[in-house]
Amino acid sequence: MTEHPEIISLIALSMGAAWASGINLYAALFVLGWLGSSGNIVLPEQLMILTEPVVMAAAAFMYMVEFFADKTPGLDTGWDAIHTFVRIPAGAVLAANALGDVSPAMELAAGLVGGALATTSHLTKAGSRVLINTSPEPVTNWSASISEDVLVIAGLWTALHYPVAFLILLVLMVLLMAWLLPRIWRGIRLLAGKVRGWFAATKVSEPTAPTKALPPSPPPARELPPSSHS
Repeated sequence: MTEHPEIISLIALSMGAAWASGINLYAALFVLGWLGSSGNIVLPEQLMILTEPVVMAAAAFMYMVEFFADKTPGLDTGWDAIHTFVRIPAGAVLAANALGDVSPAMELAAGLVGGALATTSHLTKAGSRVLINTSPEPVTNWSASISEDVLVIAGLWTALHYPVAFLILLVLMVLLMAWLLPRIWRGIRLLAGKVRGWFAATKVSEPTAPTKALPPSPPPARELPPSSHS
């Protein structure tokens, strides 16, 4: 009877780490490392490296960098674009290692599902930020960023303490993200079309240089009548 709850807890930790990595990888790493080092949770052996002080310090430093980059309109989109190549692989690795000592097949399966989950949460975050950045005021951007940080910390805490509840909420979040992503993509396409239209209108409205007038062509020469010789 003790194995069943333990498996559920490991699955919740695995999928929770992958989902959180797609939104804020450094916050997820620091929270897991801090909870493991403080004795609040027992991490699998493969994740104990997160409790190392140097790893926690690096995660905390990068979280502070992301804290400000993620709240600057425009810069956050560039940051998200770069971290496409960081968050998704890290989410897959965390998901695979969070299961502990399992068969290579189970580890690979967890990595594949975790990578897909990290991709989904990352694309939802990055795409929504592109649309939010169309607003000139910074309040919406700051509100979204802080909400994401709180969501990551609360989600990991729920996954570690209430794994069944987290897995249910995770299924609902995946359904919500699957509903949102096509709409976010349509919004980005409309935005890109408007930007192209602005550039096209700017080119049309630019004054063209006056063409140099050509000199008038000389009148055609009159033909002389043929002379008659008698």
